[in-house]
Amino acid sequence: MSTIAATITSKGQITIPSEIRKAMNLHSGDKINFIVEGDVVRFLPATKPITSLKGMVAKPKRPVSLDAMKTAVKARGSKP
Repeated sequence: MSTIAATITSKGQITIPSEIRKAMNLHSGDKINFIVEGDVVRFLPATKPITSLKGMVAKPKRPVSLDAMKTAVKARGSKP
């Protein structure tokens, strides 16, 4: 584990050092959550909203019915 220092401004703000931003893939506008456990504070990137996933998966070439999906799930559930 390494230690990297940052300074708190008069407004209570800090700049996350670039090596930490790079390691955690953080970008301007990203949200983070602070987790307080006793005298230790950790931060994690906040989960992005589901709407940010739009367009990541291509639309199927043809629509699939709910019954067809259920049948496929049942068939897969019986295989190891």
